[in-house]
Amino acid sequence: MSIENFRMSGYSRIFVLLLGLNATASEGKPNVLFLIVDDLRPEIPAYGKHNVQSPNIERLASEGVVFENAYANVPVCGASRASLMTGIRPTANRFVGYRARIDEDAVNAKTLFGYLKEHGYFTESIGKVVHFSDDSANGWSTKPWLPRLDEKREKDTGHRDYQLAENIRSFLKNRKGPAYEAADVPDNTYYDGKIADRAVASLVKLKQSDKPFFLAIGFLKPHLPFNAPKVYWDLYPEGDITLSINPLFPKRAPKEAWHDWGELRKYAGVPPVPELMPDDLARNLIHGYYASLSYSDAQIGKVLNALDELDLADNTLVFLFGDHGWSLGEHSLWAKHSPFDVATHTPLIVRVPGGKTTGSTKGLVEFIDIYPTVLDLLGLAGLEQLQGESFSDQLKDPDAPGKQAVYPRWRGGEVIKTKDFALTEWFDDRGQVKARMLFDHRNDRDETINLAEHPNYTDVIEGLHQQLLAMIASR
Repeated sequence: MSIENFRMSGYSRIFVLLLGLNATASEGKPNVLFLIVDDLRPEIPAYGKHNVQSPNIERLASEGVVFENAYANVPVCGASRASLMTGIRPTANRFVGYRARIDEDAVNAKTLFGYLKEHGYFTESIGKVVHFSDDSANGWSTKPWLPRLDEKREKDTGHRDYQLAENIRSFLKNRKGPAYEAADVPDNTYYDGKIADRAVASLVKLKQSDKPFFLAIGFLKPHLPFNAPKVYWDLYPEGDITLSINPLFPKRAPKEAWHDWGELRKYAGVPPVPELMPDDLARNLIHGYYASLSYSDAQIGKVLNALDELDLADNTLVFLFGDHGWSLGEHSLWAKHSPFDVATHTPLIVRVPGGKTTGSTKGLVEFIDIYPTVLDLLGLAGLEQLQGESFSDQLKDPDAPGKQAVYPRWRGGEVIKTKDFALTEWFDDRGQVKARMLFDHRNDRDETINLAEHPNYTDVIEGLHQQLLAMIASR
């Protein structure tokens, strides 16, 4: 879409979407709130799954639009967030790993938060928003805030929560403590509770401001380690925890799709490569993931309640999303770091002020679409750097079509996903396909059988291959 067409569509849509605002809309532009949840699977009731208790996310879902087929562009936190905040696709040399930085990989790009700051917004980052808090920090109106380590508690328990950005390097180099913990402590003993407290306090201050705000809040859980107060662990009886129904590596899948879940291997008690996960430990890890997600959900509830109590909800766009998915034993894998659907498919829920449009939309979207959508909803002009497309049509009408295809990638694997198929291709140094993986989502949503060599799919593969090559050439 050209910038001129984008600008025209943006201004036309803003009047339709924001007619429901109350009187506060006349006092200024709508606020924007991002609620970012690390490693978030669509394993919640809003997505038809009932293993996890997440009442606050469900409340938001009931008041907004649930994007059933939303995909991160790369399944690792730093790269995903950098891509999302610039609206630029990852490539083999850009936004690659967890240490990806905007100010190194896309030096001249305008971040979403920086662009909004230029247009009069007070921009604030609380928790894990971009991977390194000093990345493109001039785009924030105030210094990004992360909770500090509680040194006394670390000494007392012998257990560390390594999710602060400044500790991430040592986390990946050294084997750490247990991968889960259920201490009988208040919510704000752990980081997400501190993040929620800080966010609520910030909203109180922002209420008094004469500027609209862009507030991005990054909750750390359910990222490893799966630490949550015991009250959330107790929501899930041990006998109710079940293992993945899809524990086997897909039939005929290439070795390129495999990884040894090194992120998890570093924790005490997790077996070394190449051993598989024992069932008892797998159940404990799944239990810990569920508890951590319910803990994060409770913190999200505190922020949403504050938004209501401060009379800010009727003039605030709310986006809730994960930075990517996570494997809990599917395909015999754990963590993210794969091209499989379970690693790139993640929730996206958007609430537009006024609440006139609710429901679920099945149309495909990808996370580079979030930046242009925010600009569209705010009536701001687009930028040439943006490689995504606004999905505001789906916010007006959930039955509106999404994209024909989305394009995640992981390391050497380039992916194209349509409503029916997922094709991953790995290329050699000459640009020739050296490995390929095709799943037919119409009858194999769990991606159990690689059909890349099946003669009935030759034409499908060739069509998807050409679309994928065209996208790669355009980046």
